[in-house]
Amino acid sequence: MSIEQLESIAQAMVAPGKGIIAIDESTNTIKKRFDAVGVANTEENRRAYREMLLTTPQLHQHISGAILYDETIRQATQAGVPFTKVMLEAGILPGIKVDKGPQPLAGFPGEVVTEGLDGLRERLNEYVKLGAKFAKWRAVITIGEDMPSGTCIEANCHALARYAALCQEAGLVPMVEPEVLMDGEHDIEVCYDVTEATLRSLFGSLYEHNVMLEGTILKASMVVSGKSCPEQAGVEEVAEATIRCLKAAVPALLPGIVFLSGGQSDEQATAHLNAMNQMGPHPWPLSFSYGRAMQQAALKLWAKDMKGNFAEAQKIVAQRARENGLAALGQWQKAA
Repeated sequence: MSIEQLESIAQAMVAPGKGIIAIDESTNTIKKRFDAVGVANTEENRRAYREMLLTTPQLHQHISGAILYDETIRQATQAGVPFTKVMLEAGILPGIKVDKGPQPLAGFPGEVVTEGLDGLRERLNEYVKLGAKFAKWRAVITIGEDMPSGTCIEANCHALARYAALCQEAGLVPMVEPEVLMDGEHDIEVCYDVTEATLRSLFGSLYEHNVMLEGTILKASMVVSGKSCPEQAGVEEVAEATIRCLKAAVPALLPGIVFLSGGQSDEQATAHLNAMNQMGPHPWPLSFSYGRAMQQAALKLWAKDMKGNFAEAQKIVAQRARENGLAALGQWQKAA
């Protein structure tokens, strides 16, 4: 696939007023979400839940793509139509999570590095045949005492760059996600410094691996106070710090940036994105790639009566998509 084709997919992913829904929870992660609402973690329940999300009427109005898990990209609707076909016909790009998750970084207690490069070339080629248009790889950076180490940042960014180069070789747009976790007592300044250092390292690695930025999307964490920090930064402060950090470290050539919600409440994630877009224009479109902040409320309702609440749960998904789509334009208004 040519860089022009990758570029047009990347641009479609961040089309004005549209973002990405992340439904790529691993079987273990979705078990935690299902347990919390009393749903048995069976393959059929996972399939039914994801069908509810992906077949939401008019979803394409505010959702440009969905990140799927390996199991999900192989599944079909109750009527037997492959999910990827349903999505492509609705104008929603299928994406796929391809990393194998974080593992302890040897020699650095408390730090992790994402694995999954072994056999990745073959897996990517298979996902392309299954209909994927983009992929995602998440690195995890923890803030703590003497953490993160330079080695941890470097190892994760190196892996992200190798993954991104392999994606482009296979004809997929790589979404690179270096998540700086919210866990900890650190203040917003510390989060800013760690996020900037991580992004600088990432774009240095992407450059060294000949990754074409025009065909790459950044999935970024916002610059926020640590969860346990006694002083929590307000919406404007988070928006301002995040924009400043991105401008300091992210090349203007990038087609777009989507944010992860990473433990923020549904409303916080929307408010922060909206505030950032109201401060624009920026060098790149700023949109969303939310998982929990798009699904939480719908999952709770669906869990109570999977068949009976199917359409009502879809209305909540559509509403969350609409709110975040407006925030991606800086036009969201908090409900009175």
